[in-house]
Amino acid sequence: MGKLREPLLECSLPAALEAMGERWSFLILRAAFNGLHHFEEFQSELGIARNILANRLARLVEHGILERQPIPEDRRKIAYGLTDKGFALLPTMIALRQWGERWETCVPAFPILVDARDRRPLQPVSVRAHDGRVLGKGDLIWALPGEVAGDEAEAAE
Repeated sequence: MGKLREPLLECSLPAALEAMGERWSFLILRAAFNGLHHFEEFQSELGIARNILANRLARLVEHGILERQPIPEDRRKIAYGLTDKGFALLPTMIALRQWGERWETCVPAFPILVDARDRRPLQPVSVRAHDGRVLGKGDLIWALPGEVAGDEAEAAE
């Protein structure tokens, strides 16, 4: 993928990692994708210390990944729900899960995530070209904005 790189301070990857934090944040997000909403559910499912859970939930809310919602029947209780920004992390979560199945556990995860319409397993997450071709490591290069095909029309505007 060549030697051209943006300065680390301008890279979006560190910003994403800052928002997500570390392991517990990903596990909280996993639980949220699996339908958990309440502090006690997260705590019970994950076995995480209450202070760490409170800290990670606050961070995810602060970054707009989860939102706090009072429960109408009991205003003292709070539900946590995924925002659109949080739901946009689903491909990342699926890619990490699939990577873990292939390279770490070497066994399919259980339960299997399937398409609700036909109950078939998901395809492996891949990097695709603009025309849908799956790209491998030899197919990628870094380019500056003026070197990207299709930028000519945008630059003229």
